[in-house]
Amino acid sequence: MTEKLPPVRVRFAPSPTGRTHLGSGRTALYNYLLARQTGGQFLLRIEDTDQKRYVPEAEQELMESLRWLGLEWDEGPDVGGPYGPYRQSERKEIYLEYAKQLIEKDKAYYCFCSPERLARLREQQMQAKQATMYDGLCRQLTPEDALRRVKQGEPHVIRFKTPREGSITVRDYLRGDITVENRTIDDYILVKSDGWALYHLAAMVDDHLMRITHVLRSSEWLSTFPLHGHIIRAFGWQEPVFVHLSVFLKPSGKGKMSKRESAQLLQDGYSIFIKDLEQLGYLPEAVVNWIALMGWSYDDKTEFFTMQDLIEKFSLDHLNPSPAAINFTKFDHFNGLHIRHLSVEELAKRVKPFFLRAGLQPEDTKLLQIAPIIRERLVTLDDAVEMAGFFFRDQMDYEADLLVGKNMNPSESLQVLQESYDLLKNLAFEEKETLETALRNLAEQKGLKAGQLFGILRIAVTGQSVSPPLIESMLILGKEKVLERIQDALKRLQPIVGL
Repeated sequence: MTEKLPPVRVRFAPSPTGRTHLGSGRTALYNYLLARQTGGQFLLRIEDTDQKRYVPEAEQELMESLRWLGLEWDEGPDVGGPYGPYRQSERKEIYLEYAKQLIEKDKAYYCFCSPERLARLREQQMQAKQATMYDGLCRQLTPEDALRRVKQGEPHVIRFKTPREGSITVRDYLRGDITVENRTIDDYILVKSDGWALYHLAAMVDDHLMRITHVLRSSEWLSTFPLHGHIIRAFGWQEPVFVHLSVFLKPSGKGKMSKRESAQLLQDGYSIFIKDLEQLGYLPEAVVNWIALMGWSYDDKTEFFTMQDLIEKFSLDHLNPSPAAINFTKFDHFNGLHIRHLSVEELAKRVKPFFLRAGLQPEDTKLLQIAPIIRERLVTLDDAVEMAGFFFRDQMDYEADLLVGKNMNPSESLQVLQESYDLLKNLAFEEKETLETALRNLAEQKGLKAGQLFGILRIAVTGQSVSPPLIESMLILGKEKVLERIQDALKRLQPIVGL
């Protein structure tokens, strides 16, 4: 069982070729949880050997996204460690050395086939409805002939020499044994003609040299998992425990997310990119809770988890290999739960940047007063601006006809607003009960429902038809500001009445 695992060494090894998305975040999270639970190490390794697709700013976004989620690594390119360097682009010579070892063991070979020949071969195989694989032409070369051509500077790659006979069985922790006929496995390229190693070699070498005990990675690697088994066994190395995690599907459950759909999501206030989620007002605690449960469960009823909860309860045995559809409604639910879990002080601190971004200047003391009355209503931190921005605005922006109460005419509304002003002018703004009782009594005297009067006052005081509790809002704003806004409302109503 996972609970009895000795300290593990795990790695998150992304390619900085684009933005950091939820799938990467979850892979990193599961690795982190296993390391922390067992008292082991969590490594960050940058797999940047694909120089054509490398995006310089992607690495920085990746690190910022992981740290925002609370996933600190023990070893990595920026913090160092005993098994560095931790960028594959700085390990080029290491991979070449191990590729040559495979050649010496007759487990790999130099291939001199031109791209044109390979393209023709592929076309012929497709026309014949055959599997598109390398035909092994250069397998036939003698080692001496191949080495002579290499020394002459002839362009070449290094391919793995996959056995032609028999089968290989590799073990995935979630799926058990996977057996594949060797004849169906291609002679994959390990080192390209420019000298850069491909993932198949580089990752296996690094996992061995960095003492990785468990490899938690996407199930997209299942198709080349048998090849990786062959490479590890060709060196005679101890195999790590492989755990291929479920893939994320679009919310409909059909297929993976595309860039076009990601753009549409952002218009709806969602994103699959972790950096965007921070800007949209989601809590890292909620993201962690949400993605942890997309592929893992503790039981059939517990849904709220802090990071510490997850470290204690996470188990490889409870991972689900089935694809998981992204459910943003559930995400909103988790974000609300975690917002309500924050202390008043912490919530005030976290909403402040969103007010500042909206051009408002929130006072810290007032934010501490506001936080308790908006906490239950927030879905995202960004909602705080729409809900409570009126506390920090000098000018109210609303249509005057909103001041006409429900089932009332403008004249009646003006009169009751004036009487509210006169009443509040003579009251001390100290006790919620005093203000509320006085206003309810006024409504009753005028033959109105409390909701009619409060609706008019809500527009006058907040400029919104939906707001935090009215009386609490009035107390926070203070008597002077409330009376000033009611006066402004009276001026707006007068033209409608004809005054």
